[in-house]
Amino acid sequence: MTSVTSSHTPAQTGTAGRDAWTMILCWITVLLEGYDLVVLGAIIPTLLKTHHLGMTAGDATTIATLSLVGVAIGAVSVGPLADRLGRRYLLIGSVVLFSLFTILVPLAGSVAMFAVLRLIAGLGLGACMPVSLTMMAEHMPASQRARASTLTMTGYHTGAVITSLLALQVTDNWEILFYILGVAGFVVAAIQWFRLPESEAFVRAKEAHGSQRVPFTELLKSAYLRASIGIWVASFMGLLLVYGLNTWLPKLMNDAGYPVPTAVTQLLVLNIGGVAGLVFGGFVADRRGIKGTTLGWFGVSVVMLTCLSVKMESNTLLNVVVFLTGMFVFSAQVLVYAYVTNFYPASIRSTALGSASGIGRIGSIVGPSITGALVTAGIGHPWGFYFFAVVAVLGFLAVLTLPRRAANPQAEAIAPAA
Repeated sequence: MTSVTSSHTPAQTGTAGRDAWTMILCWITVLLEGYDLVVLGAIIPTLLKTHHLGMTAGDATTIATLSLVGVAIGAVSVGPLADRLGRRYLLIGSVVLFSLFTILVPLAGSVAMFAVLRLIAGLGLGACMPVSLTMMAEHMPASQRARASTLTMTGYHTGAVITSLLALQVTDNWEILFYILGVAGFVVAAIQWFRLPESEAFVRAKEAHGSQRVPFTELLKSAYLRASIGIWVASFMGLLLVYGLNTWLPKLMNDAGYPVPTAVTQLLVLNIGGVAGLVFGGFVADRRGIKGTTLGWFGVSVVMLTCLSVKMESNTLLNVVVFLTGMFVFSAQVLVYAYVTNFYPASIRSTALGSASGIGRIGSIVGPSITGALVTAGIGHPWGFYFFAVVAVLGFLAVLTLPRRAANPQAEAIAPAA
């Protein structure tokens, strides 16, 4: 009697299960980051209205800035650790860190303590995204790495939407938003402990190279220097655009003469376009090449941002332009991350992605600050959009300098980044 062999061996089934858990848990982790980075903006009006801890607008600005500083430090610091100790432990530890200090935020007894807790929570939060993106990329075939990055980042916008909807429901009971996030984070960390596998690419790299420390200066070696500089500049410009637009678009629209409801609606349209762009951009990049697609995305962003400097009489036309702006601007930034996961070998991939995310976070602080200065000077429209268009041009030029092929292709099967 001939035995019938299943089309899926136990090993294949086990691998598929591990990959599924990795994708789900990394996506949820990025969702938590999207939730957290929007939650402060959602509650600041309530904190100021109720004079919580005697908080002023200046205090709120300081807290928001320190939160982003913490995220930047966390993103840069986690990379070398993840490349030395492993992705799994670093991701779980990062989730636990930001969950713990997020739950403590409502218990702060002073503005200074509130700021410190947000700073420490930011350290854990900043580590989550680069490690999640690294793990997602390493659990996907090389031909699908752009898609892995863009689809993972849809979790960020989903988290932002959830925060916005919850904030409308809890009104003055803002503490609930932090408790929900902290508890959800601990639950996710517990599931990760039992279900999240270590990256096989990391395991292979560790077996080949040992667990030696991976210094940041590794990215400055001749094989990587050109790519590293281009990536840092592109990431800085990309996150400057993302945060600058998300922070100031309604105000810029209102200054242009659009009524407040229309101006606020454009922020929703912008982010819906961002989700569509992430899905579409990943598929295009995997088929046509990451570098070429990223160049095209930054190029279209320049055109769309310039168009927004012109007052449009048709709401339909305005919605289309804003949708396309979100579609190309937001996914252009994530495609830079996709290039990183494709270009660098596993032994330094997390370090490279952490540096790109961390340096990019500096842009997330600079963007809203410069745009705010333009608004304060009374020239937010049209000069705010001219400023954004110039930033997109600089992003385009930075991507133009990137090498077309992945570094050290013998280390693992990596497709061309062209």
